[in-house]
Amino acid sequence: MIDYRQSGVDVEEGYRAVDNYKSSAKRTMVPGVLNGLGSFAGMFEVPAGYREPVMVSGTDGVGTKLDIAFALKKYDTVGIDCVAMCVNDVLCHGAKPLFFLDYLACGKLEADVAGALVKGVADGCVQAGAALMGGETAEMPGFYDEGKYDIAGFTVGIAEKSKIIDGSKIREGDVLVGLESSGVHSNGFSLVRKLVSDYAEPFNGKPIGETLLEPTRIYVKPVLALLEKMDVHGMVHITGGGFYENIPRMYPTGGIHGGESGERLVSRIKKGSWPVPAIFGELVRRGANPERMYHTYNMGIGFILAVAKEDADGAVSFLNGLGFPAHKIGTVARGTEDVVFD
Repeated sequence: MIDYRQSGVDVEEGYRAVDNYKSSAKRTMVPGVLNGLGSFAGMFEVPAGYREPVMVSGTDGVGTKLDIAFALKKYDTVGIDCVAMCVNDVLCHGAKPLFFLDYLACGKLEADVAGALVKGVADGCVQAGAALMGGETAEMPGFYDEGKYDIAGFTVGIAEKSKIIDGSKIREGDVLVGLESSGVHSNGFSLVRKLVSDYAEPFNGKPIGETLLEPTRIYVKPVLALLEKMDVHGMVHITGGGFYENIPRMYPTGGIHGGESGERLVSRIKKGSWPVPAIFGELVRRGANPERMYHTYNMGIGFILAVAKEDADGAVSFLNGLGFPAHKIGTVARGTEDVVFD
């Protein structure tokens, strides 16, 4: 006779992992949570004060950046990446993240490793002001290699319908304000892993793996605070696809504004208007195509806002004052190419 544990699934280890999760999730509780971790579903009360509340959702994962965490046995930051990839996306429409759920899958569950991964998720939720409402841990022996985990997440935010940011207010002459990234964030790591084989190799005074594992910056709190101060016409999270793929998504219908001439509203970006982290130059030195870097990576800008020209200096000053370095990196113009570098 054979039991579940002999098939490769350790239920007792799962119980221990859940105990670890509960202590992490407790730190994230915010008003609106109606039940704790461990029920069949999380319940969240729609906050008061909205006349026409719209729920805004997003889901994403960490991708192959996880391989670096496994190699360095450092598991407590990639959960922040998972949260950031989701909450920064819903933020683009002016939504405040309310809660987050995660999904963790592995070949053999180790409660301490899983607990560290979820601690990172909780850290990200605290940064975003969202509650960690629950999730799922799947132990799948024979499907995932032992020692390997995958993590994905899902967030729900809320916005007043009349205040949703969809790019429709963007006008020619608007200024593009860029918020600095913390590094590579969570995109382009399939290429990174081809270029970097020894994560212990020194780079700028520490192992290069530590630089690569720097978690994705979460922009929720400073941007929501800015929205209370001024009108923002459009926002974009610079993720996979870099500048060229993501910036056009800030405009209605992906940037196509029509016109018989084929011209439309486009983004003109001024290179040199912000500091590019050294890690991107290092990737080029190791063989990355320099002409494709802005097609793949954030190059030091993780989030962009389009604001009226007269508001640009105030936006930059306000964001810098909150500890989120910001720069005027370009303008909205008319043209035939979605993104143009000057």
